[in-house]
Amino acid sequence: MIESIPTEFEVLDERFRVVRGDPTMERLYGGCRWAEGPVYVPAGRYLVWSDIPNDRMLRWDEPTGVVGVFRQPAGYSNGNTLDAQGRLVTCEHGGRRVSRTEHDGSISTVADRIDGKRLNSPNDVVVRSDGSIWFTDPAYGIDSDYEGHHAESEIGSCHVYRIDALSGECRVVADDFARPNGLAFSLDESALYVTDSEVGHIRVLAVTADGGLADSRVFADCTAGVFDGIRLDTHGRVWAAACDGVHCFDPDGMLLGKLRLPEPASNLVFGGPKRNRLFVTASTSLYSLMLNVNGAAAPRHD
Repeated sequence: MIESIPTEFEVLDERFRVVRGDPTMERLYGGCRWAEGPVYVPAGRYLVWSDIPNDRMLRWDEPTGVVGVFRQPAGYSNGNTLDAQGRLVTCEHGGRRVSRTEHDGSISTVADRIDGKRLNSPNDVVVRSDGSIWFTDPAYGIDSDYEGHHAESEIGSCHVYRIDALSGECRVVADDFARPNGLAFSLDESALYVTDSEVGHIRVLAVTADGGLADSRVFADCTAGVFDGIRLDTHGRVWAAACDGVHCFDPDGMLLGKLRLPEPASNLVFGGPKRNRLFVTASTSLYSLMLNVNGAAAPRHD
């Protein structure tokens, strides 16, 4: 049953007032152990997200409001996104891999090793317009059996990776993160924002011509715990999940305001026919709110 909750905006800069939308927020579903990785599927008007400790993926249907199990077991899935062909790309803690779900439902491995060593537990993923897949690989899924399978890291560190669209080669593009987590490209894809959940900040790195990363700098520090998932809107504002809700940053790094939630937020995505409905996974629940802004469009691969 959908539960209406008064929306609590904390305005820290007047520029934040233009983004505010509905006075009430909706709690679309509860009962997760740790909700994560929301992805909106426009072709079907539904949202898929992960419930990591319960090893399942759930689906919320927009026209009917019905929630059901999308996949179980789900490899202790975490982050999800769509590629340019509308296929689901998923980070799996259990299989320690990035997988792709074809339109016929078959699932294949996109990457599970680097230099012959198993990945830690891929966490979040984005696809660039050139078809390359970029993902983070902290060790949360192998730290214990709660969100995956307890194991020693074969790599010994946590990196950001890029998978080439043509060759399928997986390579390290950033190796100086403690626990890289959420990630999102700037509107022109010239930069990549990456959260580091161990340090508690967002860094922004320039994307080089050869598909690497350079010129890393801190974009924003978290004022409530640590950052997790991030997304951008059409004006380049960065929306970041944090322990007290969702923080909104101007492209210049100024914290404009916060959407307060009853639970710590883990991730978010813009959806709906106009991409102006914000969906947030937060601990046990899935929330949504209609805003006055639109989420950045997914990259198109020509």
